[in-house]
Amino acid sequence: SRRRRSGDPHYCPVSFRFSQITPTTLPILRYPPSSPLRHRLSPPDMLPYRSVPEAEAALQRNLTTAEAAWLSYSAGTHDFWLYCHNTAFLLLVYTLAPLPLAALELTRPHAIRRYKLQPKVRVPLSAVVRCCVDVVRSFLLAIGPLQILSYPTVKWVGIRTGLPLPSGCETAAQVVVYLLVEDYANYWVHRAMHTRWGYERIHHVHHEFTAPVGFAAPYAHWAELLLLGLPSFLGPALVPCHILTFWLWTLIRHVE
Repeated sequence: SRRRRSGDPHYCPVSFRFSQITPTTLPILRYPPSSPLRHRLSPPDMLPYRSVPEAEAALQRNLTTAEAAWLSYSAGTHDFWLYCHNTAFLLLVYTLAPLPLAALELTRPHAIRRYKLQPKVRVPLSAVVRCCVDVVRSFLLAIGPLQILSYPTVKWVGIRTGLPLPSGCETAAQVVVYLLVEDYANYWVHRAMHTRWGYERIHHVHHEFTAPVGFAAPYAHWAELLLLGLPSFLGPALVPCHILTFWLWTLIRHVE
């Protein structure tokens, strides 16, 4: 016979059987949505919320329509893939922004002649196509890999992807700062490109198109594209923002 051993923490009564262990008899750890431990159990570099009620409980308020849409889009997506959207945005804006004027230039040149700085100059279609191919290749082979490799830096400077989303005033103020920082830094990079060494080795490629053409705005040596990316990133590095603001800044900078 077995007798209860007083004081033994490992004593198990003879009547207890392993068959009695069921999921209902095991302790269940339940963490509230706002619990820091629940957030630590989420995969790294991803939103800690999986649903709107969970996010609202953590923020202690209702989500805005924009925040609910962002949660629906980004929940379960790694921050790295969100950051990689930049390359797709560059290609999209580069293709669409100059398209209306380029179509007018090719189909109805007389309608826009008085608005052109060089009204007698017409860039042939073959040159525009060659320009587009070269720019897209530079984006994919230079800008794309640079953005992938710079992801740790983006996380280090504090560009975030979570909730809450920034307000309109915060976004506008940050974009103004980025414009000022980029304009100042880009001036000095451009001056360096117009030195004898910089022009002969790098910057002369950009001036192959002597007439203003929208598709030729980013047409440049791959090294110049990388150098010009530094002033564009300097603002967000000094004043970190949300990834949505970073996307907006990328689009504004490219259209500019």
